[in-house]
Amino acid sequence: MPTLTPLLSIQHTSKTYDGTPALVDAALDLMPGEVHALMGENGAGKSTLIKILAGVVRPDRAEIRIDGQPVSIHSPKEAYDRGLRFIHQELQIVPQVSVAENLALSQPYPRWLGVLVDWRKLHQQANRALERLGISHIDPRQSMARLSVGDRMLVKIASAFANSTQAASIYVLDEPTAALNAAESQRLFAVIRELKTQGCGILYVSHRMDEVFEICNTVTVMRDGRVISTQAIQQTSRGGLIRLMTGREVSHAYPPRTQPHGQQVVLEGHGLLNGVDFQVRAGEILGIAGLAGAGQSELLKAIMGALPATVGTLSLEGQPMTPAHPADGWEKGFAFVPQERREQGLVLSRSVRENISLPHLRRLSTSGVLLDVGRETRLADDLSKQVRLKATSNRQLTRQLSGGNQQKVVFARAMAGQPRLLLLDEPTRGVDVGARFDLYTLIRQASIDGTAILLASSDLGELLGLCDRILVLRRGRGATVVKAAGLTQHDLLALCYG
Repeated sequence: MPTLTPLLSIQHTSKTYDGTPALVDAALDLMPGEVHALMGENGAGKSTLIKILAGVVRPDRAEIRIDGQPVSIHSPKEAYDRGLRFIHQELQIVPQVSVAENLALSQPYPRWLGVLVDWRKLHQQANRALERLGISHIDPRQSMARLSVGDRMLVKIASAFANSTQAASIYVLDEPTAALNAAESQRLFAVIRELKTQGCGILYVSHRMDEVFEICNTVTVMRDGRVISTQAIQQTSRGGLIRLMTGREVSHAYPPRTQPHGQQVVLEGHGLLNGVDFQVRAGEILGIAGLAGAGQSELLKAIMGALPATVGTLSLEGQPMTPAHPADGWEKGFAFVPQERREQGLVLSRSVRENISLPHLRRLSTSGVLLDVGRETRLADDLSKQVRLKATSNRQLTRQLSGGNQQKVVFARAMAGQPRLLLLDEPTRGVDVGARFDLYTLIRQASIDGTAILLASSDLGELLGLCDRILVLRRGRGATVVKAAGLTQHDLLALCYG
């Protein structure tokens, strides 16, 4: 039998940043009709490899072939013209313009007589792209700024599959389901399967094991900038992949509770949003579940003071309270890990040290005026070790870190001073399995130390594995509160749907 020519071949690829190797002789072949998983811990080199393919980063050395022909990719336009399409984990959208305009960002707009934009045709094109993913609830004329995070990701995914003047044969998807619920993910998988039948190749980056084993044919594992292994998905296992990615055993998916939580009610809410009632006790982890848009993020933001709590009441250890601003929450001993770390949680142009200390500057200052840089540095050093942060130093700019390590910076800030209340909104979104276990360990330790925790997540296994009780929301209302013990993912999803 003749040997198939790889659709995409990457060989001898290396890249160094400031003397630190990000890629070392990396190699990968993507065959026609193949979904090829690319896995590894955050910082393993996956993003650098993708950026080289996208023409965003210039390698020190690389041999790239498409359909057997050697190519050089020096810009995103060259990547696009050669048939590559990219969906990046961090959303790259223009929130001020419409869905249809975002879908057409990389393409010329249809025009009347070559001059005026044909808006009717643009909206029709947008509808066709959305329909390919089975999306009917998003209006192409709607502003992107008004969409939920999940819907924004659906639009971004649809843009890669939109009809265009340039044929596409290679799709690179970087954590495409990180902001999607189960039904939305299945729509995407159906499109991926269709692309396979058309002979396209899909390079699929994900930290979600279930997805990889469901839709991928082959898996390549990277660690410390090197390709460790490439094998058929049937020839490996979850445990095997974890060992290859981390170089260590992870014995439990979720650290178990080793002692009962306290009985003192730390925070109590009545009538929040459209009627949410709850209590969370010292050391208890109360999960928040619901379908996309059920109000999980809004509830946490209202508690923190990031959204005005126009209805309902809150009591902190029996005393009425109404945070008017997130600074009030931090002053009361609350800590918040938001869903969107880059937009809501970090100042990317500032150092790791500055991001960790940001809400704690008053207590790190002399008389509340002059910042004690020595204390700030010691705090950042101690917390970086606690969260197992991978950075060259605490002076490194946060934007230079991998997504998982950026999340660890947000966690380090939250853990400073043992908070009374920890609010977690999708805390492990886009985080690899090794870093995810590190974060779960931090959450469990905070619980043991007596911190009350509210954890909102679309990962049902995460809620069942970590939480003591789960508050189920439907359309901004508190539908029910259930004990997590003995509950299955099917049971929990049924409660979310009602």
